[in-house]
Amino acid sequence: MQTFAEELDLLRSQGLYRSMRVINGAQGSHVELDGKRVLLLCSNNYLGLADHPALRRAAVFGAALGTGSGASRLVSGTMALHVELEERIARFKGTEKALVFNSGYAANTGIISALVGRGDAIYSDKLNHASIVDGALLSRADFHRYPHRDMAALERLLREKPGSGRRLIVTDGVFSMDGDIAPLQQMVQLARQYDALLMVDDAHGTGVLGATGRGTAELLGVMDGVDIHMGTLGKGLGSCGAYAAASTEICDYLVNKARSFIFSTSLPPAVLAPSVAALDLVDSREGKELRDRLAANVALFKGRLAAAGFDTMGSETQIVPIFVGPAEATMRFSKELLDEGIFVQGIRPPTVPAGSCRLRCTIMATHEAADLEAAADTIERLGKKLGVI
Repeated sequence: MQTFAEELDLLRSQGLYRSMRVINGAQGSHVELDGKRVLLLCSNNYLGLADHPALRRAAVFGAALGTGSGASRLVSGTMALHVELEERIARFKGTEKALVFNSGYAANTGIISALVGRGDAIYSDKLNHASIVDGALLSRADFHRYPHRDMAALERLLREKPGSGRRLIVTDGVFSMDGDIAPLQQMVQLARQYDALLMVDDAHGTGVLGATGRGTAELLGVMDGVDIHMGTLGKGLGSCGAYAAASTEICDYLVNKARSFIFSTSLPPAVLAPSVAALDLVDSREGKELRDRLAANVALFKGRLAAAGFDTMGSETQIVPIFVGPAEATMRFSKELLDEGIFVQGIRPPTVPAGSCRLRCTIMATHEAADLEAAADTIERLGKKLGVI
């Protein structure tokens, strides 16, 4: 049996060893990393709200109510701000009710393992987030995975492996490593045809996509066709936590059955208040301007990469992967970019399959066009030097 030290050495030799980089200060378009000012090109802070003055003020207001909630939601940890945020999320998503979880991981594992169990069936895209996979495994339901965005394969599974109980189709709205979008219109049709629930994890679409920032389902015109809208508060909305927005019946069921909700101390008020402020901001004129600016920045950056000959793997959103392939080459590319003042993380197994390593660039509304132009120039120069293009 290998020791932990030997396993770590093996990871290092394979270019798969991971360590954390420490940012000093707020999450902005530029940050201080290891004492050096760099362009931040790998944050999920898509609208730049993580250091927005309105959210900062809300956090101060929340902190005045205490630094902790004191207990889980079903003991004494439900505060007025929890209820206010849940009502605000329900209005935002157009559902009867909403429920706040402590993180996206807690939401997906809790929702899925509560809604389905032995004898039930789950149908999941092969590129769904790890938290969806873990939720499916925890549920002990029959777990069926279909090739990425392959609706013919999904229908075949629904028809041939129906299970004997509930059926749950679950998908990312925006796929976090590829930046492409789930075919929700077809999925809604299949869910209705085969009497299945449809759950969409819109962590990377919430606040960003759609005419009013309601996410992927709004973009594709199927808000009413999704049974469980899951999303996070810590990406486009710049705060922390996650939610399920659904019918009153489903939310009440989750209150009674979702273990990650029942057995966790609830989020503190200094986190809840900024989330309410973020939703208000997304609904404002400023929110529309931020989404428009983000779209313009994405178009500029993608256009430059495409002209240079990079493979961006079919991205349709602010997540812009640059395909490299081998892990070691990916990490070398990432290191050389950082040496030139551009912070982009390399993505390796187990996050993505072996041989499909990539740089995962993410664009923010607060990036300046000139900075993105300069970054694209540097990426092109180093891509040629390293043989990526």
